[in-house]
Amino acid sequence: MLIIITLISLFVQIYSFEYMSQDPYLPSFMSYLSLFTFFMLILVAADNFFLLFLGWEGVGVCSYILINFWYTRILANKAALKAMIMNRIADVFFFFAIVLLILHFKTTNFVLIFHLIPFFLNEFISIFGFYLKLIDVIAFFILIGAIGKSAQIGLHTWLPDAMEGPTPVSALLHAATMVTAGVFLIIRCSSIFEYSNIILCLMTLIGGLTAFFCGVIAICQYDIKKIIAYSTCSQLGYMFFSCGLSNYHLAIFHLFNHAFFKALLFLGAGSIIHSLFDEQDMRRMGNLAVQLPYTFICFCIGSFSIIGFPFLTGFYSKDLILEVAFNFYIIDAWFIYFLALFAAICTALYSIKIIFFVFFFNNNRFKSNFFVTENKIFIYFSTLILCFLSMVIGYFFNYIIIDWGNFFFGNSLFILPEHFSYVDAEFESFWLKNLPIILSLIGMFLSVSSAKLVHKFYLKKIFYKVFPMYFFFAGFFNFLYNKIFFLFFFFLMRFLQKVWKRVFLS
Repeated sequence: MLIIITLISLFVQIYSFEYMSQDPYLPSFMSYLSLFTFFMLILVAADNFFLLFLGWEGVGVCSYILINFWYTRILANKAALKAMIMNRIADVFFFFAIVLLILHFKTTNFVLIFHLIPFFLNEFISIFGFYLKLIDVIAFFILIGAIGKSAQIGLHTWLPDAMEGPTPVSALLHAATMVTAGVFLIIRCSSIFEYSNIILCLMTLIGGLTAFFCGVIAICQYDIKKIIAYSTCSQLGYMFFSCGLSNYHLAIFHLFNHAFFKALLFLGAGSIIHSLFDEQDMRRMGNLAVQLPYTFICFCIGSFSIIGFPFLTGFYSKDLILEVAFNFYIIDAWFIYFLALFAAICTALYSIKIIFFVFFFNNNRFKSNFFVTENKIFIYFSTLILCFLSMVIGYFFNYIIIDWGNFFFGNSLFILPEHFSYVDAEFESFWLKNLPIILSLIGMFLSVSSAKLVHKFYLKKIFYKVFPMYFFFAGFFNFLYNKIFFLFFFFLMRFLQKVWKRVFLS
């Protein structure tokens, strides 16, 4: 974690010298980035829950400051407030878990708590008249805290809106700091979760649903940064899915790999936006492969890595997470496994969609943006190093972190013997092991063919004739474009507000 945080922060700060060079508050911006990194380092280096909670709240405050850095923009104000409020909801539950630990264990030290847990397995507490196992309640509260911080389904809506901040903030937020904190907390508390099977099942379900739904939503978005943001939610779902299957070492390995290619994708997107004078809508881009060849190569490497293309970084961790689902003995994980498989197809669809819309489709930009050039040395340097790491880091660390016989984590991760399914995954059939790659390649083919077909028909104005059910498809697309209407609560509140005005204020 220290390698991830310090390396990504270094590249983001080097990148920011060029990206934010015209901003008069560049010194303040760099200091906020450093403060963000400082609190994340406190979070991962803490040896007790109190110090971890200090870093936990610190990254939340810094995220509010950085998302709202351009504070004259109303959307940035709303996005920062939304991020702060939704994270406070989750933090309240995490605080409840810490209170319960202090009341029953009389300490917040990790080592003491993890050694004392077997003595509290049969202890119950009363909540609203219901007697529940203490370990289940503590694990549930920690899980809700992690769901809010890592933007899992239900509390995920703040993360795409956080794209209103500068692009370097998005890269640091998604790759190395805030959203990884929830996954880190679950992995750090593996000794607690291992004794709560019901919470492990819940975690697996949440991870699978998040990976699938956020992948589907990403396909129908057009803001280049929001697509990558939903991609982050989907990949974090894979990590929760792995933790729910008691494969914490795979989750931390995917977190490690994901940090590098996700930082590359965000910095590549920032390079495109910077070259096009802050244009983020992919429908107003096109034909940039010739004018931005270096950025095109960087984006292809990041996209193919997140798809899980063989021998790139994402291949070594993403596919292995899907393999272990077949051999998990506590629950039947087939349903969630297929959700994760469909999420892999969605990953290929939206990754290739970005490449085609931005780099290959006909030029659809304004005349003032027609002539674009590559960026300067700071952006070159950051993206070049991240390109190299996105290609080789998974190969080298594969033999260190998850290879047989390497006890890299020692006793820092705890897995009950009956939950261990990693070894059996190595003896699956050839087709089963390569099914995620095959489906990803199919998704890439579908993305290319459908993009060409729809674009051709749309330009010829015969789209509604080719598809008789055009209105059905348009309505379904609008349903996905609007994030599957996850804001039902918002619409309900607006309805109740209108009823209140008519009935009581008329």
